[in-house]
Amino acid sequence: MTILQAMVLGVVQGLTEFLPVSSSGHLLLIPDLFGWPAQGVVFDAMIHVATLGAVFFGLFGDIRNIFWGMLKGCKPDAWGRLGWIIVLGTLPTVAAGLLFKDYIEQVLRSPIVVVVSLAFWGIVLAIADRRLGRRTEKNITKVGWRRAVAIGFAQALALIPGTSRSGITITAGLFGGLSRDVAARFSFLLGMPAIAAAGSLAILEVVQGKEQFEFIPLVVGFVCAFASGLVAVKLLLKIMRRASYLWFAVYRVALAVVVLLVWVL
Repeated sequence: MTILQAMVLGVVQGLTEFLPVSSSGHLLLIPDLFGWPAQGVVFDAMIHVATLGAVFFGLFGDIRNIFWGMLKGCKPDAWGRLGWIIVLGTLPTVAAGLLFKDYIEQVLRSPIVVVVSLAFWGIVLAIADRRLGRRTEKNITKVGWRRAVAIGFAQALALIPGTSRSGITITAGLFGGLSRDVAARFSFLLGMPAIAAAGSLAILEVVQGKEQFEFIPLVVGFVCAFASGLVAVKLLLKIMRRASYLWFAVYRVALAVVVLLVWVL
């Protein structure tokens, strides 16, 4: 992998991890379209860890409140309850990852799967955004465990490349009655444990010698993913206070069509 490729993939990961357009899909399609070598599981996982750092800084106030709330033990405040709800919502993804990890990596990491997922879930996101009514939940501490579990099961589907973790969790949040910005904030917070787990697994495989990597491209990709991820977090939360997800849905479908045309022509 060249430095330029690492920079491009890092920036793409940072931007697309939080925008509902599928980071894994872009990381599969870009090397395929440009004829670049596959970047490997370790590179993918580490730039995901970089975006974990980005969301930590981007939502530091929420994370601080959750941390102190959870420390109150048997009598957590609203933020503490939200923290335990996030833990509960993470369990479906952890279970799906453990059960289907090999199948996903060996069978589903395919450009055609990405294209279909991009288009299909883009349409579903557009429907969810259009169905959003005036009576939406605008307080993130009132998400509740039922909605969290439902969004958690939706997040498990994001293991399929092209689905978009943030996209499908935001979609589930919108269907569950959350406002656009609360759906985004909860999506980011819910993704943190899953991203941390994937990164930890990759680091363990490196330590055990199961995976090889190039150090300098990895560092470059990490820095680029962190910087662009921080921009994406701030940008999306700002936009969602007064805009819709429709254009992201349009982008997903348009990208799927363009990729199909490139293959056909």
